[in-house]
Amino acid sequence: MELDPAEMITTAEALWRDLSALAISYAFSALGALLLIVIGIFAARLFEGWTRAALGRLPGIDETLSRFLSKIVRYAILILVGVTVLAQFGVQTASIIAALGAAGLAIGLALQGTLQNIAAGIMLLVLKPFRVGEYIDAGGIAGTVEEIGLFATELKAADGVYVMAPNSELWNKPVTNYSRNAVRRNDIAIGIGYDDDIDLAQKLLMNLATADNRVLAAPAPETFVGALGDSAVLVTLRYWTSTGDYWQASLDLRKAAKEAFDAHGISIPFPQRQIYVTPADAAGQSTQISQGRAKV
Repeated sequence: MELDPAEMITTAEALWRDLSALAISYAFSALGALLLIVIGIFAARLFEGWTRAALGRLPGIDETLSRFLSKIVRYAILILVGVTVLAQFGVQTASIIAALGAAGLAIGLALQGTLQNIAAGIMLLVLKPFRVGEYIDAGGIAGTVEEIGLFATELKAADGVYVMAPNSELWNKPVTNYSRNAVRRNDIAIGIGYDDDIDLAQKLLMNLATADNRVLAAPAPETFVGALGDSAVLVTLRYWTSTGDYWQASLDLRKAAKEAFDAHGISIPFPQRQIYVTPADAAGQSTQISQGRAKV
């Protein structure tokens, strides 16, 4: 069967018109998609900068946290732009959103521990139970904080050892911050003999405290008998000092107290045990041992 040339021309023209319309339609879609991509990238960077600047003006917002939240804003806009671009070409975005949701759920389950550390890191950065440069102890994890990240916190132990602690470990433990408050109290308890002069010992300790300019005048230092031991009277010096002077002042005052007590004849008893033995009874079957006071 031979085709009519006129019919072939008509069919070709119709096909050309359809292809031209399709090409024009997709050209506009491609142009619109390209514009959306360019505008989306620009908007993502712009909103990232705005978010970071706005969070930076808020008191108590850490730089790490503001950078993290601004990144979330940026990628959220980019994902929205990507879905919109696909919709330009007639792709059903509902299925894509569902797939993204399923993928996000799977990733969340696979990275459960990591996401827990991120959540804990955000809470640490917002509530600030400790800051960089402070000495803390959280459930046995102790050291000077060097960096607070979203996943882990880096510390330097007192002996110089490097410690990296997951944020979830620090967030789920009570945190003792030794550097947060400006002043700290210290008690120096020294045992003296029962025969020594208690008033003199208290006077010597008080003189040491008042002569040390690191000891604060308010709250005022005080001395008292803290306890009556087995063979020693515990005389205590209680004073307040700035947090920065705490350790050195404690070491210096302990040494000065020992020297002052030695110079004035006040003894510091060492551990000692006295044993009294009674003679055996007539049958020679029992020996009593009575224990005297132990000196500490």
